Amino acid sequence: MTELNRDIHKATTEAWSKNWLVPIVLLMLREWSSYGYELMEKMAAFGLNTMNAGTFYRTLRQMEKEGMVQSSWETSEGGPARRMYSITETGEAYLKLWAESLDQYQRMMNTFFQLYTGRPRKERTESESKTEKEDQQ
Repeated sequence: MTELNRDIHKATTEAWSKNWLVPIVLLMLREWSSYGYELMEKMAAFGLNTMNAGTFYRTLRQMEKEGMVQSSWETSEGGPARRMYSITETGEAYLKLWAESLDQYQRMMNTFFQLYTGRPRKERTESESKTEKEDQQ
C-alpha cells in the first residue's frame, strides 16, 4: 500500500469512526450503563479499535451536554472514582431515528447492488412492500 493510499485509508477510517461513534455508544448504553474506558474497549467489536481516547471522551461530554447521556460518579474501595454513563430518553429517541434512517439506507444499498450485479430484484415480502408504501406517504 502506498503512502497516499495509507493516508486516504486512515482519513476514511477516522471519518467513519466519528460518524458512527454516537449511535454505537448509545446502542451499548441501551444495554447496560458503563464507564468510559469500558465503552471504549467494547468499540472494537464494531471495528473502532483505533479510536483516539481524547476524541472519545470529548464526544461523551458533548453527548451529555446534548442530553443524550447522563453520568454520575461511582466510587469503590478498590480504586478511583469512575464516571458511569447511561442513556436518556433523548438518547433513545436519537438512536431510534438513526436506526430508522439506516433501515432506509440499507434498502437503497440493496437495490443499488442488485442493479450493479445485474441480479433481478427479489420478490418483496409483504412487510417490505408495506414499509415502502408508508415511506411514500
